[in-house]
Amino acid sequence: MFRKLIEDASTWHWWREWMLIFLGCIMMGTAFVFFINPYKFVPGGVYGLGIVLHNIFPSIQVGTFGYMLDVPLMIVALLVFGGQFGARTVAAALFTPGYMNLLTRAVYPNEAAVESLDPALLLNGQLNLSDDLLLTAIMGAVIIGVGQGIVVRQQATTGGTDIVAMLLQKFAGIKFSTGILLADGAVVLAGLLVIGFGLGTGEAGEKGWVLTLYSLITIFTTSRVIAYVLDGASYDKLLFINSDHHDELRRFIIEDLDRSATYIKARGMYTGNEREMIFLVISRKEVRQVQHKIKEIDPRAFLVVTDAYDTFGEGFKPFPSADVMQAE
Repeated sequence: MFRKLIEDASTWHWWREWMLIFLGCIMMGTAFVFFINPYKFVPGGVYGLGIVLHNIFPSIQVGTFGYMLDVPLMIVALLVFGGQFGARTVAAALFTPGYMNLLTRAVYPNEAAVESLDPALLLNGQLNLSDDLLLTAIMGAVIIGVGQGIVVRQQATTGGTDIVAMLLQKFAGIKFSTGILLADGAVVLAGLLVIGFGLGTGEAGEKGWVLTLYSLITIFTTSRVIAYVLDGASYDKLLFINSDHHDELRRFIIEDLDRSATYIKARGMYTGNEREMIFLVISRKEVRQVQHKIKEIDPRAFLVVTDAYDTFGEGFKPFPSADVMQAE
């Protein structure tokens, strides 16, 4: 009975991971079709490069370019990250551009509209956000970031610069989100040359360089959302407490907060006197309580409160495994 429960739980975990991978891919593909491709934003990645190439070869869909660019990178992922990771990468990278192509044909009325990607024709003009480009860029970036983060949390990737960023993190120690930002910069530059200045098309956009600025906003927002989805927001605070009332503060920290702290030996620069400073990490919601208690115990205490970017250990987050992708 117990063994069967374990097997059922393992099976459910496997299915859940795959469902989340496809959910993330669907979110990404939908965001590109509705908020990115029609407005010629170039948010990096193989699909951003696909948008650039689609402007040169409009008969080829953005998703199709995704296939053409992803295959070499998927081969690298298979070789570097192993069979299980490679299988997930291949599934996500093959599903996303195909879904984008199918959705694009479903929301545009005809082949000419698919080639032009005119937002005025998207859903028969029901979702034309041409007058709200900033809102469009942010909405697309947030949805892409959430979807991409969900996929990467399952130790997969949608291909493209995801793989480039993961290679940079693995071999060069560069942050995952920073790697994406760097790799995508080259794609944005290509978008500026093609869409902004008409290189390869002979038709420079009236405000193509403005679209490049929106693309940069999209990339930055996406990278921040990915980091949030992967690592979460840090709500911990780091406190340094300098006081002569250690016994009362010790009782408060251990008994009331149900936490521990560390004494750090310190010496006053002006007086030269040696004393012990309390080093304490708490959640953000506990800061006000600690401030009031310190004021009650020792109004002359010296307190410094700063952000703890990441906190690992007992009572906080577990240490990440070596093979778990970290955004920062």
